[in-house]
Amino acid sequence: PTLRRLSHHLLSHYQKGTRPVRDWRTTTNVAIDLMVYAILSVDEKNQVLTTYIWYRQHWTDEFLRWDPARFDNLTQISLPVESIWVPDILINEFVDVGKSPHVPYVYVSHHGEVQNLKPIQVMTACSLDIYNFPFDVQNCSLTFTSWLHHIRDINLSLWRQPELVKFDRSVFMNQGEWELLYVLSHFQEFSVKSSDSYAEMKFYVVIRRRPLFYTVNLLLPSIFLMVMDIVGFYLPPNSGERVSFKITLLLGYSVFLIIVSDTLPATAVGTPLIGIYFVVCMALLVISLTETILIVCLVHKQDLQPHVPGWVKRLLLERAAVLLCIRDRKNLSPSRTWSSDTSRPVENNDSTAKPNRYSCEEPQECEAAGGVGPPAPWAEGSLSVHGVLREVTAIRRFLERREEFRDVAREWLQVGYVLDVLLFRAYLAAVLAYSVTLGTLWSVWRDA
Repeated sequence: PTLRRLSHHLLSHYQKGTRPVRDWRTTTNVAIDLMVYAILSVDEKNQVLTTYIWYRQHWTDEFLRWDPARFDNLTQISLPVESIWVPDILINEFVDVGKSPHVPYVYVSHHGEVQNLKPIQVMTACSLDIYNFPFDVQNCSLTFTSWLHHIRDINLSLWRQPELVKFDRSVFMNQGEWELLYVLSHFQEFSVKSSDSYAEMKFYVVIRRRPLFYTVNLLLPSIFLMVMDIVGFYLPPNSGERVSFKITLLLGYSVFLIIVSDTLPATAVGTPLIGIYFVVCMALLVISLTETILIVCLVHKQDLQPHVPGWVKRLLLERAAVLLCIRDRKNLSPSRTWSSDTSRPVENNDSTAKPNRYSCEEPQECEAAGGVGPPAPWAEGSLSVHGVLREVTAIRRFLERREEFRDVAREWLQVGYVLDVLLFRAYLAAVLAYSVTLGTLWSVWRDA
């Protein structure tokens, strides 16, 4: 009965359509408070942040006061929110109505203090910077202001101290993708086209993404593929397996990018650094494949190719070998010792065969040279020996020519080997510099 009697006493002549002050020059001060409960979603493409907050309002209604002694010392009562005046405080960044539960009551104390506590699902526009993804930190604002009343009618203030609001994580659900760092509060006045000023209270919700999932599923596979590409340089340059190995890595990386394309945030404003990282890794793989094709072309020169130019020998086989600290530099110098050694016995046989009087081509020549022709029984045998000598000479010339071709191929193989080492170290230096730069940037952003 006391609650009914008090409710009838307060609302029987109450006018909810007017601001609850007895003097119109009195300003209604509304104290507000905010606690972040959960980060529901971050839509980078549409630049929308969805949060779930606990919102509290506090103001004084001069027409909702009573003497507790007349109502059994009752100092507080809950009234329907539709029956009293409430301030028209909205969030400027609202882009859609969230699925917020409706709280039908407010608490009113005997001094006229009204407390309106309600949970709100907030879908607000936010300028999301994804350049540092997945080590990004987002700063989104929630601006509370009266949509109609200027500052002389409704003024805003903070319910609690700014330090208490800043580090309050008592109700935050800390198991999602995003981590709440702090909530900053700031009061300011603004005016539109030199009209009356309006009061607004800004809350800056600063959140940080947890990068473990993206590190394991995006960065580590890419790093493993790049390491395998570097290991592929240790395959012999004259082996055809290196080209197929590099092509397989390039195809695997392309499939990897197709798989992770849906995971990367997409915006029309900019590209995250990790997207640039993937593109550069793809470019490095293409450069590695191009370098491999160049080396294979050098070490598989055809037999009719000319010798290696002298300036190439001086530049690569001498200076570059010393610069690259290649230990087996002696093996890089072209050698034809085997061919010269094998040609000597053939030449000796040829020289010993020349003065042989039985090696004449015609009997008349033998008679002119020695005056006496060979015995008739040996004439047919001498012609057979002469044919054998011609065949041996042809075989010797063929072996010399083949050894010369082998020397040319060996020279190009040595040039390809030195050039492969040079390009591999330059490629390795570029990959290491790129990795160190990205690792440093991401570490600084993570610890900032």
